[in-house]
Amino acid sequence: MRHVRLDVQYDGTNYAGFQVQPDQPTVQGTLEEALRRLLGEAVRIVGASRTDAGVHALGQVVSFTTENVIPAERIVPALNALLPPDVAVTAAAEVPAEFHPRYGAQRKEYRYRVLNRVLPSPFIGRYAWHVPLALDVDAMAEAAEVLVGEHDFAAFCAAGGSAQTTVRTLYEVSVSRDDEVIEIGVAGNGFLYMMVRNIVGTLVEVGLGRMPAERVAAILASRDRSQAGPTAPAQGLTLVGVGY
Repeated sequence: MRHVRLDVQYDGTNYAGFQVQPDQPTVQGTLEEALRRLLGEAVRIVGASRTDAGVHALGQVVSFTTENVIPAERIVPALNALLPPDVAVTAAAEVPAEFHPRYGAQRKEYRYRVLNRVLPSPFIGRYAWHVPLALDVDAMAEAAEVLVGEHDFAAFCAAGGSAQTTVRTLYEVSVSRDDEVIEIGVAGNGFLYMMVRNIVGTLVEVGLGRMPAERVAAILASRDRSQAGPTAPAQGLTLVGVGY
């Protein structure tokens, strides 16, 4: 039995998330169907991140086991020929049996994009949250600094998650502007259900002047989801990469 790792990119717009769901198009289901056709056997893949509906990925990592002997270097072009245009495999390699994309991950990095101008954009709109009011990037960056380090992030966890603990470590929370696009980068050892989108929603509230930057520390300490800002829309979020 062979164990294979795939690096995957996808536009999540037309999918009900990564994880397989009944009667819904998902990234996992799409990959598994393409693998079934390629390998001639049913496989079940495991992903590093169960991205939500509408969330994108530049660096998702998945693995599967197979008895097929097709060389790893041939899997990439063969699989891409069977996948739709909004899903692509960028690398394939054999890995040890103990490799687990999710539990073995030491670092996950996400990027959130905000289109900050009066008018929407048909080109950026499906990959960014359109916020027409002016945002104070300096205030957002000040608030973001409070979140770096090991904390209990219960205040930024949406209901419905299955995590045994709400303590996580964030290595970086950055806020930068490039013309009309604001990028929020978040890297950590793991994330709670909708944690990044809830962080972004809170930082945007700060940027709009609806809450002071120093309030984020009190929100974090409260462990109360109702104290934090709204959940940012899914389309602005991208899984950038996973480190092992």
